[in-house]
Amino acid sequence: MRMKGKTAIVTGAASGFGAGIARKFVAEGAQVMIADLNLEGAQALANELGAHAFKVDVADSDSVHHMYEAAMAAFGLPDILVNNAGITHLPQAMDDVTEAEFDRVFAVNCKSVYLTAQAFVPGMKARGSGVILNVASTAGVSPRPKLNWYNASKGWMITATKTMAVELAPEGIRVNALNPVAGETPLLASFLGEDTPEMRAKFLSTIPLGRFSTPEDMANAATFLCSDEASMITGVCMEVDGGRCI
Repeated sequence: MRMKGKTAIVTGAASGFGAGIARKFVAEGAQVMIADLNLEGAQALANELGAHAFKVDVADSDSVHHMYEAAMAAFGLPDILVNNAGITHLPQAMDDVTEAEFDRVFAVNCKSVYLTAQAFVPGMKARGSGVILNVASTAGVSPRPKLNWYNASKGWMITATKTMAVELAPEGIRVNALNPVAGETPLLASFLGEDTPEMRAKFLSTIPLGRFSTPEDMANAATFLCSDEASMITGVCMEVDGGRCI
């Protein structure tokens, strides 16, 4: 019960890594809002866990503001904010990615962090405490070809995490990130281009521990970084990647 009495919002939590983080947070005693564009999926998980569900487009300022209002009504200013929602473009040459695809990747993966900061950081500053966890990627550390603009968006998130940590530390707010390797999530097929045994084997050959990241792996790391056990840790971008970035 490392999170007993804590409140948290996890974006993109209807499935994949976000769902794993939400499950673990609830198991550790937190009240959680499962925020996702997929309201049906968010509500189903919320019903299972006894959590709150909210439909949000993290790339839209009005939608993020409504999420803030819903959280305040449900349990007050959250102690923990997990920016997990993210998308990618299909593997292709950088000059073949359309402008619309580029804009959407940067809106969901980057602008969302700005929008949630605008919504929640002022209250955290006034309270003198808060934890923000950004879900970046090994793609921002050791980029793979044909995912150029996705890689760049995650590199942006890593830099944003570090600069947020430096600026907000005097305010009592910690900011960290997780860098997973690809996992069993709805995005896996997009990363691979095609989800075949051959493509999986090729991808897994680059991971020394020989397996994908799981929602449980991410949840365990997230729980530590967001708990009081990590009270001296800020600005860290932890690789949960089975040695991929070595």
